[in-house]
Parts: sequence; C-alpha cells; structure tokens
Amino acid sequence: MKTHVKKGDEVEVIAGNHKGKRGTVLSVNAVKGTVIVEGVRILKKAVRPTEQDPDGGIKEVDGPIHISNVKKVG
Repeated sequence: MKTHVKKGDEVEVIAGNHKGKRGTVLSVNAVKGTVIVEGVRILKKAVRPTEQDPDGGIKEVDGPIHISNVKKVG
C-alpha cells in the first residue's frame, strides 16, 4: 500500500486531540494505516524488569496515529 509519508519525514497532525503538533516520523505501518510521530502521542507503558532494564517501571513511549490525520510539512 502506498503512503504519502515515510520514515524521517517532518509531519504535522491535522486532526484529533494532538492537532497542530509537529514531529518526525519514526515508523510507518502501511497495513494498519498508522504512523508513529516523535513526541506527539506519548503513552505510559508498564515494563517488567529485565536484564537490559533492571529497574522496569512505567516508561513513556510514542503511540501510533492514523495516517490520514497527518500531513507532510516542507
């Protein structure tokens, strides 16, 4: 499926709760029709302690946004 944005593009959110925010595309999932934009939709995720991350706890991660809600800038 062809998309109008790709990884590394600068985009602006044009609809939804995060309208007006800008960021860089971290990943595109064309099958689901979503993009992950850096610093736009921050989710809190509970993480178990592992060898790589012995502290675990609650981490902030970037969440997906529907691809139709973003437009390419520049």
